[in-house]
Amino acid sequence: MDDQLRRARFGWCLYDWANSAFATVILAAVLPVYFVSLVPVGGARLPFGGSHQFSASSLWGYSVSLSMLALAISAPALGALADRRGWHKPLMLIFCLLGCTATALLSLTSSGDYLPAAGLFILGNIGFAGSNIFYNAYLPWLAPATEADRLSARGYAYGYIGGGLLLAIVFLLILNSELFGFADRGAATRFGFLLTSLWWLLFSIPTFRLLPRTEKKPGSGKSISIKGYFALFRQLSNYRDLCLFLVAFLCYNDGIQTVISVSAVFAKEELQLGQGTIIGCFLMIQFLAMPGALLFGRLAGLIGAARAILLCLLSFALVCIFAYRMTSAGEFWILGGVIAIILGGSQSLSRSLFSSMVPPQKSAEFFGFFTISSRFSSIFGPLLFALIADLTGSSRNSILALLLFFVVGSVLLLLVDIPQGRRLAAVGDPDK
Repeated sequence: MDDQLRRARFGWCLYDWANSAFATVILAAVLPVYFVSLVPVGGARLPFGGSHQFSASSLWGYSVSLSMLALAISAPALGALADRRGWHKPLMLIFCLLGCTATALLSLTSSGDYLPAAGLFILGNIGFAGSNIFYNAYLPWLAPATEADRLSARGYAYGYIGGGLLLAIVFLLILNSELFGFADRGAATRFGFLLTSLWWLLFSIPTFRLLPRTEKKPGSGKSISIKGYFALFRQLSNYRDLCLFLVAFLCYNDGIQTVISVSAVFAKEELQLGQGTIIGCFLMIQFLAMPGALLFGRLAGLIGAARAILLCLLSFALVCIFAYRMTSAGEFWILGGVIAIILGGSQSLSRSLFSSMVPPQKSAEFFGFFTISSRFSSIFGPLLFALIADLTGSSRNSILALLLFFVVGSVLLLLVDIPQGRRLAAVGDPDK
């Protein structure tokens, strides 16, 4: 491997280290708790909501869903533009700057600013997820198929460590706010948002210096336009088991992502847990997820990837039931430990199982479809969570409703004939 490629790969991995700060501090652990504190105890009223009062849980769920909807609608066109013009790097930078700016502005919010906070979170999440579209698109440029899994895993590792390290720093600042000269924990939390923005921005600089510019592809982009998206779906439907697995994954992955994105709000609103307890639990999850992925990787070697994923899904279903009934901080820590072990395994095994049933000559097309589809699926879990919390007045009912995603996903996964899917992938296009 030449030195330039090695440096480009390092820069690519470093971006996961950089932007995982947003995933841990803003999306998962710190902002959700802070957001609950901004919403009045009796609920919030929106300009277009009449006299209806929205709980913090429902507002947070709607915000997550809305940000994913905006990105899912724009992703095909953005992907086509990047491919045609070779603009992966500039567009990645634009979305990175959008996310960093919105995150920094969160530090200016104060009591009662739940609408500005929600708006800034939506912009920040669009920047975070949008930059990842172009970040992921670099993987085929940097590694052949035989090395892609290893480089991808390395990027995940950088992300777990970088995101976890910043979360630990912010955690210490909040717990020792007076020692560090802050007026209270709220001020320390807002400084944590600014620190997250700076972390993301500064560690991204080597990425944009080391990543090469991609080449223009004038004839590309057809498969990821809106029209091409549905054309590719029809093409993918020729591979029955691959298509069935994709639907199963989109279903249960929506449940997984929703559990992660709403658990801090749930802990604060329903369990009345303190900020230190919630952040500490997420910190544990961050550092246990990687060993969990390795553990399930070995388990998959013994019982097969599909059975190992089903074990993860059964565990997530039990997590929903347990969360519905839990009442104490100790139970929340137990739940966090379980999620930490099964989270990494469910994600890594799903990707590898999907790749094993993808025809080599259609790898880029189908993985592009996979990425865009996962953005669409991420809308429905948070939306269901928000609607049920809104209608019933309890996010416990919302957590229990997420069982649906894991049950349906498991049933669909059981219908997948993996050996047949792999044989069809090896043969090639069934239409030929």
